[in-house]
Amino acid sequence: MNAKPHGYIKRWQVALFVGVCIFALNSTALIAEDPRDQGTELGSVVEDESNDTEVNVPERPDLQKYKTKIEPLLKWACFDCHSEEHSEGNFRADQLDPDFAGGNDITWWLEVYSVLSKGEMPPPESSELTDADRIFIVDWLSAEIQKAEKLRKSSGSRSSFRRLTRYEYNYALQDLLGVPWTFADDLPEEASEDDGFENNAESLLISAKQVETYYQLTLKALQRVTVRGERPPVVYWGISMEEAFQREKKWHDDTVESTRKKFEDDPKEQSSQLERLNRQFQASNDRSHYSDLATGMRAKFEWNYRQAKYAFEASDEVPSMPATRSSFAVVHPGSREALTVDLGDRLPDVGTMRVRIRASRAEGVTQRVPSLQLYFGFQATDQGRSIKRVSQRDVQILAPYGSPEIYEWDIPLSEIEYRNTYRGSMKLGQQPNPSEYIRFVNSTVGRSRDDSESPAILIDYVEVAAPVYDEWPPRTHQNLFIESDLAHDETAYAREIITTFMSRAWRQVTPAEIDRKVELFQHIRAGSLDFQEAIIDVLATILASPKFLYVSSGEYESRADQEVARLPQAELAARLSLFLWCSVPDETLLKLASTGQLTDPEVLRQQVNRMLDDPKGSRFAQHFVQQWLKMRPLEYLSPSRGENGLDEELLESMKEEPIALFADMIRNDSRILDFVDSDYLVVNERLASHYGIPGVQGNDFRRVALPDEFNRGGLLTQAGLLTMNSDGEDSHPVKRGVWLLTNLLNDPPPPPPPAVPEIDLSDPEIAKLSLKERIEDHRDHAACLSCHQKIDPWGIAFENYDALGRWREQVDGKSIDATSVLPNNISLNGIAGLKKHLAQDREEQFVRATVEKMASFALGRQLDFGDRAEVTDITRRVREAGGGIRTLVICLVTSDLFQSR
Repeated sequence: MNAKPHGYIKRWQVALFVGVCIFALNSTALIAEDPRDQGTELGSVVEDESNDTEVNVPERPDLQKYKTKIEPLLKWACFDCHSEEHSEGNFRADQLDPDFAGGNDITWWLEVYSVLSKGEMPPPESSELTDADRIFIVDWLSAEIQKAEKLRKSSGSRSSFRRLTRYEYNYALQDLLGVPWTFADDLPEEASEDDGFENNAESLLISAKQVETYYQLTLKALQRVTVRGERPPVVYWGISMEEAFQREKKWHDDTVESTRKKFEDDPKEQSSQLERLNRQFQASNDRSHYSDLATGMRAKFEWNYRQAKYAFEASDEVPSMPATRSSFAVVHPGSREALTVDLGDRLPDVGTMRVRIRASRAEGVTQRVPSLQLYFGFQATDQGRSIKRVSQRDVQILAPYGSPEIYEWDIPLSEIEYRNTYRGSMKLGQQPNPSEYIRFVNSTVGRSRDDSESPAILIDYVEVAAPVYDEWPPRTHQNLFIESDLAHDETAYAREIITTFMSRAWRQVTPAEIDRKVELFQHIRAGSLDFQEAIIDVLATILASPKFLYVSSGEYESRADQEVARLPQAELAARLSLFLWCSVPDETLLKLASTGQLTDPEVLRQQVNRMLDDPKGSRFAQHFVQQWLKMRPLEYLSPSRGENGLDEELLESMKEEPIALFADMIRNDSRILDFVDSDYLVVNERLASHYGIPGVQGNDFRRVALPDEFNRGGLLTQAGLLTMNSDGEDSHPVKRGVWLLTNLLNDPPPPPPPAVPEIDLSDPEIAKLSLKERIEDHRDHAACLSCHQKIDPWGIAFENYDALGRWREQVDGKSIDATSVLPNNISLNGIAGLKKHLAQDREEQFVRATVEKMASFALGRQLDFGDRAEVTDITRRVREAGGGIRTLVICLVTSDLFQSR
């Protein structure tokens, strides 16, 4: 056997890094070579060589009108507060450059346009600006902004050149390799700016160290999905609950007998001790236990890691499932009521662990549908332990009492994060303990006060087999080492494998690129163990290449008479797939791109609907919603055990609710305004219980009609979003107001000035005030007023919701005052008034803000001023088509904004 030359991997890793640099430089050169970036003067005439026609670039700003008519009005209305003498909010209206396209003050002008058009500035109570003057200024601003939009758009200076995010990389490997496994744990999570997304091109660069990490990750991934040699033998466990019960009973009987002998000379004490033992053994019926229906005896679930005494013996033979008998494990809801099955130390490292149970609902459980989750864990010492959920979904137990059915989980052993490291080095019975166990948790919401049924589950048989392969070699191996008549010729077979794989991974492949990879194979093969090892090394280089890791915009289809540079169709396929699937394109998209059909609007509509309806469309809902709503703070919350606290099930449901609402709205093309308010919720039983809504059962999220008396509906009143914008003890109007303005209206308030005074709760006079009164007192400070007058009215409207998003009428015996007044003198009467104002007076702003957020996510970059005209057009099309959220996606994908650089 020849060993690989020392340092070989390092050499080609350096080559990969050089490739990244060259790729980035070439892309920069492509942008620089665009004739529109060569200093063409705005306002000049450009010649189109293709048809000798003249194309006029949009007109220049009207600076004379500003000097003679607009500036005097601004001076009269604004300069008192926003000039050299007084620059409230760090804003100087007297220094604004009226050249919107060429100057540097367009962001401030947009803010001026916003506050003037909404009547927020000048302050209504002190303004002498007439309605006619306000309309005159707003009309001028609108016209100048539109001119500048066209001028900025024609300059074409934007780029979405970036690498894949951590989650995109993971999904891409999953789709290419055909398994839903985790491949990117060694990559750090992306940081997102307050106003950006994790896929923002400006922050997604790559370093030499990362190149090495990518290679190692892809090599490990390829090794995990391929196999060698013969099919490994399977180890089996067949465990009846009668066996488990009899084991507990034997231990009990042995203890009884020893106690009987110990106290045989003291009949009174003997009787007392035996009564105590029998009482301890006979478990309570409302706790999980083993039950023997024939005798009526019940035994508590017991498990302890010491000496592995609870481990069941494994077999190399397939067990036969026994007939149903009278002994069951009765599993009640709750993690502390779980059934633990100890499997000892014979589980392999890789392959599928197949877990099967025979189960039914308990007697008398007819209305409730209980569900099970599967956990995996071990305890080697007092401190060395792990327990993790390994099932991806809750299994509903539909079988009625007396007619049990088989339920099954397939768990990839290599996906289990922590395994017992003492397996193989210690023997069962020794310490540290090398055994591992599975645990069945009844995940049903527990019995409520008005619930007559306890959703218990009966399990009478558990079967485990590992490693299970339904075919050998497994499908993942066959997808890489494809069947071929050329398998006898290593080089020809290698070319076929490489060509097939590169075409899927790189989207666009040239014959020269394939030739280079075949040459690399030949070079590696000379020092490799065998053909498989050499191929896997080559495939790893393909996945560590910039052609896979980077989202490249390639060479653009552009002409002098076009305002935009069109994406090549292969890149359009990649952008669409990253948008809706967070992954690489599938064969359908690549085929449409290769035949030139993907830019057809009707074809794009069909593909959007296909992709949204595909299970992979759930990735879009998850990652867009989590990043759009800035939900990361929920990841840092810890569940508590208090009856009214934040338990684990509630926290998980809180995290899922916004995503479930979005997914439901996508399925039904619901109105975008349903995010503001709706007559339905998308909840599960745990959330419905938290909200006080009856009649919802099960852990699955579903659309539920909202009773009129409940103050819910939309995003604003969801418990998770309210909780993450609280302070842990109470509501936080400032956090809630900032979150609403920033994420839902895309109108963030200015940052707070330095040295802002804190609210002094040690002052007894301050402590006596209600929260709203404290905020008003705080706002009286001059340094705080400019920010808080924009923020506080929005946040105060949420005051009827506590730190966990529960509705309340009073705090400390005082009625809550959730009324507030916006800067433009519009009154908000609590959450109902806030929703009404957003739906009626801010509809266009809300829809546009949603378009802007989704477009930024879809393009992988922050929008700039040159995108405003396209965003306006998309917003108009969405509203004219009924304002549905799926409609928004289609309008975005079929727009010039999406299909261009």
